[in-house]
Amino acid sequence: MSKKFRWVGSEQHYVDQLDVTNLEHITIGRFGGNSSAGQYKNEDGCLVWVDDANNCEFVVLMDAHNTAESAELVMETIEGLEAIIKSSFTLPSKECFNQLSKVILSTFQSTEFSVRCKTIQGETACLLVARNDKYLWWLSIGDCILHLHHPELAKLNEYGQNHRSFYEWIGFVNTFDLEVPCYSEGRKELRKGENHIFLTTDGLTECPNTSFENPSEIFMRFEDHSVSEGTLQILNEIKEKNVRDSTTIISWKVEVIEEATLPSDLK
Repeated sequence: MSKKFRWVGSEQHYVDQLDVTNLEHITIGRFGGNSSAGQYKNEDGCLVWVDDANNCEFVVLMDAHNTAESAELVMETIEGLEAIIKSSFTLPSKECFNQLSKVILSTFQSTEFSVRCKTIQGETACLLVARNDKYLWWLSIGDCILHLHHPELAKLNEYGQNHRSFYEWIGFVNTFDLEVPCYSEGRKELRKGENHIFLTTDGLTECPNTSFENPSEIFMRFEDHSVSEGTLQILNEIKEKNVRDSTTIISWKVEVIEEATLPSDLK
């Protein structure tokens, strides 16, 4: 991919420290939590790839516990697939997402990956998101969050694209070791106009004395602000509210010029 960003909380924890970084048009926001609330480590992680040539992005967001080793393992594993993921984005969207799904799921379900998971301490929730042209794809294991804001969807109170699913992880306790691996996968057509994609770990939604479990409250912080400014505002707010858990945010906007699907009686 043409531009890359990678980070795991074991490298730099950002406890008591806010950080907002941009990779091209994508904003990455990190806050490790407040030491005054008892926080002393950060086990989040993320991987961001931007491919300008093929008009696409690929993001991995992780929220680990009982060490960040599981996030490090997922990161290393996905990076090992870079060549085939990169080749996927040269395909039409349907074929792109089919190939992404096939290669990632087969890797996670492989004997080699399962054996490696048993050598580490802890496990991670994991959310993988790809945007290709006017379509969004995701693979969700656990309780990381994907929201999408578009005025037409907001009028219908649609924001969440995945759902928080508890007791699913990758790592020492591994959903892909089950007889039936448990995860969710989805695809979404983006609407004509500005689409705002927002990923976060659950430190944001569990912050005391806030309403960030309501996605409309999140997107209100971006009204009349850039993605970077809105992200910083959100992180400042949870810092001031003395959140303990770490929060990692990945967010960007996509402008779609094509018409989107409408019901037949509105055409």
